[in-house]
Amino acid sequence: MHNRFVVSLVAMVATLVLLGGASASGSAAPHRIVSLSPTATESLFAIGAGSQVIAVDDQSNYPKTAPKTKLSGFTPNVEAIASYKPDLVVLSFDTGGIVTSLKKLKIRVLVQPAATDLKGAYAQILELGGVTGHAAKAKTLVATMKQNIARIVSRSHHDPSLSVFHELEPDLYSATSNTFIGKIYALFGLKNIADAADKTASGYPQLSNEYVIGSNPSLIVLADTVCCGQTPATVSARPGWNTISAVRNHAIVRIDDSIASRWGPRVVNFVRAVASALRVAQG
Repeated sequence: MHNRFVVSLVAMVATLVLLGGASASGSAAPHRIVSLSPTATESLFAIGAGSQVIAVDDQSNYPKTAPKTKLSGFTPNVEAIASYKPDLVVLSFDTGGIVTSLKKLKIRVLVQPAATDLKGAYAQILELGGVTGHAAKAKTLVATMKQNIARIVSRSHHDPSLSVFHELEPDLYSATSNTFIGKIYALFGLKNIADAADKTASGYPQLSNEYVIGSNPSLIVLADTVCCGQTPATVSARPGWNTISAVRNHAIVRIDDSIASRWGPRVVNFVRAVASALRVAQG
């Protein structure tokens, strides 16, 4: 599944619902959780609810111990999901009427759409903690994430003249400051070169080769290293890109696609990678 499709499809949903049973606070903690959200999968394991997870979707590749299956979060099949006899299903979005179908089977459903900022990401982790009986661990995790991100950002020198190009795919789709990804760069005061190119306000414009070269980003972040094999070497070899500041200064950071497209606990890794690359960009 290409990065642009994954990021934009998840970002289309803007509601958070708990359906198919009593409220989380009034229900027993689930013991047969099916997670069809890679971000939720990471969070569930991080808060200590991993032993309650019996199946995850085909995109949930972290942690490695997660019980990965052929279940799809993009085209969910109610019969396939129900065959695991879950007492809670976690989704990133409602598609094909899956929530209604699961509710008819008396299966509780938690829909957690793409977070638009860190506050939303923290809220989802806390909600998972409350639903699964791990509220204290979730609270501790969020506090640790906040502390780590604040420390990393505070130790970074903010230079308003620096700019960033975030590459979702080699065809130069990017993410603007209005996206979760873009707001991470905003923590460092970086100018996002994709902003001016987003004429339709989609949040994910496709840039041209000439546009990126002309924008001369100080930092290039490659979020297409796994899907598309992009490296600093492949970027440097692109026609005309050897004139870009980020290329000349070796300020190109490779980030695992899954880290760059999710809003769970590993966002701290993302922030740390950006800070490290900025040190290189600043010489």
